[in-house]
Amino acid sequence: MYKMFRSLILFSLIASLSCTKEKENVSNKEVELPEEYKLVWADEFDGDKVNLDNWSFVLWDVGKVNNEWQEYVENTDNYKVTNGRLYITATKTGDNEKGGYTSTRLSSQKKQEFKYGRIEFRAKMMKGKGTWPALWMLGSNHDEAGWPECGEIDILEYVGYQPNTVHCNIHTKSDYGYTNNKTSINLKTTEEDFHTYGIIWTNEKIQFYIDSPNNIKNTYTPTEKTAKTWPFDQPFYLIMNFAVGGNWGGREGVDGNIWPQTMEVDYVRVYQLK
Repeated sequence: MYKMFRSLILFSLIASLSCTKEKENVSNKEVELPEEYKLVWADEFDGDKVNLDNWSFVLWDVGKVNNEWQEYVENTDNYKVTNGRLYITATKTGDNEKGGYTSTRLSSQKKQEFKYGRIEFRAKMMKGKGTWPALWMLGSNHDEAGWPECGEIDILEYVGYQPNTVHCNIHTKSDYGYTNNKTSINLKTTEEDFHTYGIIWTNEKIQFYIDSPNNIKNTYTPTEKTAKTWPFDQPFYLIMNFAVGGNWGGREGVDGNIWPQTMEVDYVRVYQLK
C-alpha cells in the first residue's frame, strides 16, 4: 500500500508541472521541492527484475580495483528486485580471503546519464567489518579520459568498521584518494532505517545532503575551475555496488562470520530544472 501511494505521488509530480510547488515523499516525510525542479527520471524498483533499460551488470574479476576481495557477477544470489526495492548482496563463496566472495555492481553508463540537477538514492546499509557499499557517479568520458580525470561524485560510501558513519565526497585530478576532501557524517540509524542520500549539482558547485535538500552536509566549489578541479560540466552516470574488503573497506579486516550482507535501495531519482 505504501509503495502504491508513493507511485501516485510520483505520477502527480510528473503530470502537474504547472503547480507552484511539487512535493515528494522522503523517508516518510513530505518535503517541498523548489518550484524550479521537476522529476525527469526515476527507478522505483516496482517490478521483479533489474530494468536493463536503466542498468547494466558490471562483471569484474577479483581485485580489479582497490584490492577488493569480491568478484562482480550477474547471479541471483547477489541481487533481487522485489516489494519495490533492489537488494544487492555480498556472499561468501570460499575462504575469508581475496577471491572468496561474490557481489553485484550495477551501472547506468550509456543508458541513463545526467548533467546537473538533484540526484538521490534512498537506501539502508548493512552491518559488519569488511563491508564497503557505495552509491556514486562517474563522468561519461571515463573510458576515454580515465580516472580521476573523468571526475567522481560519491553520494554515499559506507565502510562497516565505522558503523553509523557515512561518507560523501568528490574525486578530481587535483584532489583524490581515501582521505582528501572527504566528509564523514554521524548518522545513528544508517543500518536500521532508510535514508535519502543526495546531491544538488549546478555549474557552480556540488552540495551533498541527507534526507532533505535543506540538510546540506558538504559543498564542493573550487575557487578556480579547470580540467583538474572541475570535470563536472559533462553528463555523469550512476553506479550502485557492494564491495568486500579492499584498501578502505578492509582497512580493519573482514569479519568472515557475518555473511551474507545486503544493501537495500528503495529508489533512485533525478530532478532537473524545468
